[in-house]
Amino acid sequence: MTRKVPFLAEEAIERDAEALLAEFSQARDVVIEPPIPIEDIVEKHLKLRIEFDDMHVRHNVPRPLDGDADILGAIYGDGSIFIDQSLDPDENPSKEGRYRFTVAHEGGGHWRLHQHLIRGHSGQSSLFDNDGDPKFLCRSSQKPPEEWQADFYASCLLMPRKLVFAAWDEMFPDRKRRVIAPETKMEHPFVEVPRISCSIAGHDWTESVEEALDGIARPLAEKFLVSPIAMRIRLEKLGLLMREVPHQQILGAD
Repeated sequence: MTRKVPFLAEEAIERDAEALLAEFSQARDVVIEPPIPIEDIVEKHLKLRIEFDDMHVRHNVPRPLDGDADILGAIYGDGSIFIDQSLDPDENPSKEGRYRFTVAHEGGGHWRLHQHLIRGHSGQSSLFDNDGDPKFLCRSSQKPPEEWQADFYASCLLMPRKLVFAAWDEMFPDRKRRVIAPETKMEHPFVEVPRISCSIAGHDWTESVEEALDGIARPLAEKFLVSPIAMRIRLEKLGLLMREVPHQQILGAD
């Protein structure tokens, strides 16, 4: 279910994620390095509880025909977070990145940004409605404002700006940004990323822009224990990976 939430600037969301990391670092006397210890932050520092369940059975919602979970997680007023059992990294190691992002989304994003709605206050309902549903039921197919905010928070929490830039500089000593090679040659200050092409049995194939960008993002995704898609989106947001040469850079190169 959705709740109306106030507008939050990206800068404000990122500052709070950085503040949470600083709080954890000081409280535990540890240096924050990738991969971010998200379970420790959520369970030991924020004192929330993480459990697994079949979220579709739990909420009587049919699972999509492809078998993947649409309902990924939910957060409850007693401090418990339920994650769909298909994301259990012990049972499905390939889902670890998605699991970590969901934990950061629920225990970081919703808990830090929307706690006034989760716990409720005078004049508002409690976390549970009359039918016992949680306030925030997070689905991959639905992204209202509160879900976008929690997603962005999770991205900032798991892939902090400073650590991503440091890892980028380590991977690329030239420290230059990467851009998909444009079809038309032009002067620009970036390093071009070619798209792999081949011909198989007379059929031509060229990898998509997303596939090419994911190829660059994958080593960093492994370092931060997130999915390549999550890392690619973060790198694009930080301006390190680009789909095309920015127009102003074309003009600036003339």
